[in-house]
Amino acid sequence: MSISKDEQAAQYLKQCAAEQQLDIDGARIRRTSSRFCLGVEHGDYNGTELFGVGTDRFIWQAFKPNGTGHVRLFSANFPEDGLIEFSADEVPAPRSVTDSWARFPLGVAYILREAGYDLSGGFDGVVYGNIPGGGMSRSASLSLNLILTMLEVNQTPVEDDFAIIDMAQAVENKYIGSPCGQLDQVMIYFAKAGMATRYNPASRSIEYIALGGGAGQFKIVSLDTGTVRPGLEKSTYRIRRAECEQLVDLARRQGYEISCLADVKEQRVFDSLVETFVGDYPDLCRRLGYIYQAQKRFDDMIAAWQAGDIEKVGAIFRADGIGLRDDYDISGPELETMCDIARTVEGVFGERMLGGGDKGASGAIVASDAVGRLRAAVDRAYPRSHPQFAQDYAVHTCDIVDGIKVLENLL
Repeated sequence: MSISKDEQAAQYLKQCAAEQQLDIDGARIRRTSSRFCLGVEHGDYNGTELFGVGTDRFIWQAFKPNGTGHVRLFSANFPEDGLIEFSADEVPAPRSVTDSWARFPLGVAYILREAGYDLSGGFDGVVYGNIPGGGMSRSASLSLNLILTMLEVNQTPVEDDFAIIDMAQAVENKYIGSPCGQLDQVMIYFAKAGMATRYNPASRSIEYIALGGGAGQFKIVSLDTGTVRPGLEKSTYRIRRAECEQLVDLARRQGYEISCLADVKEQRVFDSLVETFVGDYPDLCRRLGYIYQAQKRFDDMIAAWQAGDIEKVGAIFRADGIGLRDDYDISGPELETMCDIARTVEGVFGERMLGGGDKGASGAIVASDAVGRLRAAVDRAYPRSHPQFAQDYAVHTCDIVDGIKVLENLL
């Protein structure tokens, strides 16, 4: 008799807890998802609307109050860091912990304390995840999981959903030093099984959009390159964000009334900005070009999803990927190898790099009966192109799931 992914994770968490002498018998498990952005990748810090789904690559955390003021945590993914133990009033200063996953629980404690929450209740916990190391929002999933867990252990509910989003972003921005926006946190926190989430940052509103009934059988596929991005703060993401902010500042000095690149919606304004700046700042104009074109495709993506036109959804996803590769310059060689392979497979509707860029995972939207062909093509071609990752790459099919779930009676 087969057991579920959650049951398998619970067994592994229990094994790790026993090895670390942590008591999680009868503990609850909080499960947080990954995300798959359909549009606009890198749009969050540029002010665009966002559209995506939660996917079933997860982080599981088993947690149980321990009757002390100390948090004791172990990560099965980073065993070399050993058991992390701290109290909320003894957290190191921001950006002082750089080479350990401990910066996430420490950062959560720091941000929650700064916001005035009581963290006197300690707990024992074990964390395990199977989200690729770049592209599907492992850090946001972990931050949300830890925030919700620390609040629960201390019996401190927070009714404002966006306060949770803001604090999860602050963990990365303020404590860790990663310049992330809110795409990842929003797409995970609000994700619903079988639905896509549309987020409007101007009104901070969420709309759930059902897939049209005429959609054929398809799968979302993660193409994990086996590479690991060392954090957004050390990646091209940080540079791209700074470039976009630089162009906004230059434009405002020239009298353009914009606060972010998403404000450039009219062709005449776009043409005028390019004419003004392309001579001295051609790269910045290409960054603007990607955001401008991606915004123009956004409503078409929504309409195609609502109509169940998965082929068109995939075509728009592919067009965004070409823009990310050629205009935004945010991809990487391993990511593009995966995309090149996917484009050769009949039944792949669209593919592109995912997430912050450089390393991690690409993604594809694939007819269900083509998943096997895609997997075979990757197995055949990817190790030849990148033999150093021949033992590390993976192809995962993903379902659309709830972003946050608490599991009972597994331990």
